[in-house]
Amino acid sequence: MIRNLAKGVRTFTSNVFLVEGETTALVDTGANFDVIPSIREVTDDLDTIYITHTHPDHIGNTDAVREAFDVETWGYDADNLAVDNRIEDGERIQIGDDVYEAIHTPGHKNDHLCFFSQGSGICFAGDLVFANGGFGRTDLPEGDREALIESIDRLREAVGDDLREIHVGHGSSIVTRPQDDLELAARAARVNR
Repeated sequence: MIRNLAKGVRTFTSNVFLVEGETTALVDTGANFDVIPSIREVTDDLDTIYITHTHPDHIGNTDAVREAFDVETWGYDADNLAVDNRIEDGERIQIGDDVYEAIHTPGHKNDHLCFFSQGSGICFAGDLVFANGGFGRTDLPEGDREALIESIDRLREAVGDDLREIHVGHGSSIVTRPQDDLELAARAARVNR
């Protein structure tokens, strides 16, 4: 089961996804709210934290979660203090009951990763794309519109026809016709570059 622990939180944070199953994992930790009680409402056993990228709104609660649950973090940039272990592009990881491929998707930030499970059709997209054709900002440090476009295209190729859900870094998850939103983001990112 996938739960967004930041749903309804009224502060600037990313979504925080708690995924239960064989491996109970958090995808991003959010910021500016105490996520620990929300995790404890569901479980006392957290196995790992996966980080889509190291912008402060996605990792702000990382130290508190690591301390409360004695877990390590996994992300692309192992030089960042929020990342304990590096995930390589193409590496396979366990989130919940499914195996996901880590896909390096720079453009919003150099260390950005998406996680896609071909078996379940679920994608954790971080800030690469959003509902209704939205896409990650490229006007921040390490932002690069051309790299973002290439990353969206790379994700589209990786998911093929298997995509069923996209869980995004901000806003609502896309559970109805997610291919349409991904295609729209690819077109929108090419406008006014």
